Amino acid sequence: MTTVGPRTGAIYADASAPVDERVSDLLARMTREEKLAQLGSTWAFAVLEGGRFSAERARTVLRHGLGHVTRVAGATSLKAVQVARAANAIQRFLVTETRLGIPAIVHEEVCSGVMAREATIFPQAIGVASTWAPSLNHQLADAVREQMRAMGSHQGLSPVLDVVRDPRWGRTEETYGEDPYLVARMGVAFVQGLQGADLTDGVIATAKHFVGYGASEGALNWAPAHLPPRLLREVYLHPFEAAVREGGLQSVMAGYHELDGIPCHANGELLGEILRGQWGFTGSVVSDYFAVDDLHSYHHLAQDKQQAAVLGLAAGVDVELPATDAYADALARALDAGEVGEARLDEAVSRVLRHKFELGLFEAPYVDEGAVEVTVNAERHRDVALAIARRSLVLLKNDGVLPLVAGAGTVALIGPNADDARHLLGDYSFAAHIEALTEARERRGLLGQMMTIPDDLEIDESTDGVPTVRDELAARLGDRLRYVPGCDVVDPSTEGFAEAVAVAAEADVAVLVLGDRSGLTPRATTGESRDRSSLDLPGVQEELVRAVVDTGTPVVAVLVAGRPVGSDFLHDRCAAVLMAWLPGETGARAIAEVLLGEVNPSGRLPISYPRTVGQLPVFYGHKVSGGRSHWHGDYVDSPVAPRYCFGHGLGFAPFTIDGAVVERAEVDAGDSVGVEVTVTNSGRRAGEEVVQLYVRDPQATVTRPVLELKGFARVSAAAGQRVAVRFELPTGQLGFYDRQLNYTVEPGQIEVYVGFSSDNRVLAGSFVIKAGADRSTTSKAFSGAAEVRDLSGGAV
Repeated sequence: MTTVGPRTGAIYADASAPVDERVSDLLARMTREEKLAQLGSTWAFAVLEGGRFSAERARTVLRHGLGHVTRVAGATSLKAVQVARAANAIQRFLVTETRLGIPAIVHEEVCSGVMAREATIFPQAIGVASTWAPSLNHQLADAVREQMRAMGSHQGLSPVLDVVRDPRWGRTEETYGEDPYLVARMGVAFVQGLQGADLTDGVIATAKHFVGYGASEGALNWAPAHLPPRLLREVYLHPFEAAVREGGLQSVMAGYHELDGIPCHANGELLGEILRGQWGFTGSVVSDYFAVDDLHSYHHLAQDKQQAAVLGLAAGVDVELPATDAYADALARALDAGEVGEARLDEAVSRVLRHKFELGLFEAPYVDEGAVEVTVNAERHRDVALAIARRSLVLLKNDGVLPLVAGAGTVALIGPNADDARHLLGDYSFAAHIEALTEARERRGLLGQMMTIPDDLEIDESTDGVPTVRDELAARLGDRLRYVPGCDVVDPSTEGFAEAVAVAAEADVAVLVLGDRSGLTPRATTGESRDRSSLDLPGVQEELVRAVVDTGTPVVAVLVAGRPVGSDFLHDRCAAVLMAWLPGETGARAIAEVLLGEVNPSGRLPISYPRTVGQLPVFYGHKVSGGRSHWHGDYVDSPVAPRYCFGHGLGFAPFTIDGAVVERAEVDAGDSVGVEVTVTNSGRRAGEEVVQLYVRDPQATVTRPVLELKGFARVSAAAGQRVAVRFELPTGQLGFYDRQLNYTVEPGQIEVYVGFSSDNRVLAGSFVIKAGADRSTTSKAFSGAAEVRDLSGGAV
């Protein structure tokens, strides 16, 4: 029965009233139960029955309203139009059948596109970072925004801004790599693309996992992170700060882990003093799934669920996801007992309500179900996915075997990832993640203990319509291609080796498509909670490589993986190695195009590629004393240098640096300096290169990294073309946290390097930040401009 009395003439129902006044008016009308409901959430399937909205179930779950609905698309197998229909039904119930008619925020996972049955599956984030093209990430997020809004969704749980320097960690694939500057540039672009110019047409971005989650002990998921305060601020907090200050980020998700004995969901210093106090963040903080109760059940910091609710709310966690648990009766008891104040409750509720007004949900709670199919996975979105996939592939090694010459000889296609579309997808793609729901419904593992999946939930794990590498190569090579799988990703059987060896021995070249299977279940080898103690290929794949290489046929290894992988033997003995990451639904096409030379590879590593796990952590921005320059240098049994350095990547058209110059010898704090470099495509075909700008501060009062990335530009050039790149480097980018942990720009010399990787660079020159100025007023800068032009003066 519709109850509209409290809304008649209410300020909150007046679209022309200022948002602050609407929030205050609505909050004053709410009961305790209605306020608590706004801090909670429910799985979409809790109000569905047989894939359709159930008013009977909703009357129990939604009677006081609701803050968030969890994954109408990602936690069901509904098609896009059905997702929109279900979202509309949920909103209609909330608007017409609850006292105050407050719509809900529908959130979805968007790690590699919207986690939805029919949505575009983009390359996983580590591949997007390999493009070194934030503009492409902006386009990706803009496509995600369009698709989410069409289906009735309003908040996306991305970007992942974790800096990761130990690729044993399973979630490496979800990140933008090891460097805080690159992570920040990618993250800001994603936030701005997803949120759009105005939230009335945008989607709230949720940066995660705040903070240091990717620096876990032993690279184990949910493990403590040991980060001293300066490192925490300069490396791990930096991308989040950029997202807040530059990108206008509206939501943050706290991490599962602990820092120095304090779990992030109970860390008021992080969520209050730093995030809100120092950075001025005004959005909402949401919990990671089940993480408020984890303060009791996992960390054992809280004595019970009630104390967990107190700790979480007091620290600054506004919304509990994925379903209301500790923020229900336990929080109500804590409020009654005075263990947490009503003012903190009102503060959290106000933030949720503000988002709902800014999203325009009170005026437009429903979506046009007839317009969904033309938006979700539209051709223009697949074009963006393909553009990213092409530029995400990193050619690590090539002795001249690539590109494969058209029409010359036969190609043996071998490997467990050659003909399986599912293996091209990241852990938060729909097909991968729906497996976790299957496992939970069958009560296998931790996830099954934490959530209940109804028996009537339809689950569809298909990857129909996603071509495989075999599909794409067969379309180009015809009967020149011979395929055998050889082995499985993890199964120990070598039964297929004999056929693989026979096919390889008869071919002119063998292409081995190897690597991982991403996901959250025990069948997966990479992804959330799929951490590894080895970086060799899983299963018997390394043995397969040896067997095929021993035939004497030149071998091209294509690694479809979520982290740097492969043994010394693979990288030393294969003629070429192509890192494909988890390239999404258009990835097979991009791989085929690069192998056959239709596309010139231009991806560059966003993370150093270790030789062995014994080197870890290995990253380019280490300190002078970081073990790379002691009196013997290397390990007893291995070099200390990574196999491939940060920023590395080859192409079919080599580029050279013709000249580099720093335009000023001295600069005041708060000013900027120009750096110009000229590069030439010295090859015989068009290509793309990433020009990278690094600095070093050799005179600081605390030790600094040997190199720090401060700028980059992707350039395109025809054969023989010369291109100029000019970087504007603000001194506000060159500061650091001093001994009192204040951000400061010190006087002294700064060395500037430009190049094509952290190891392949030249000294452009140096400049001096002059002494005597009041450096305390120098604002922190997050980036400078980069201009690309040809030498005739035109923009490129």
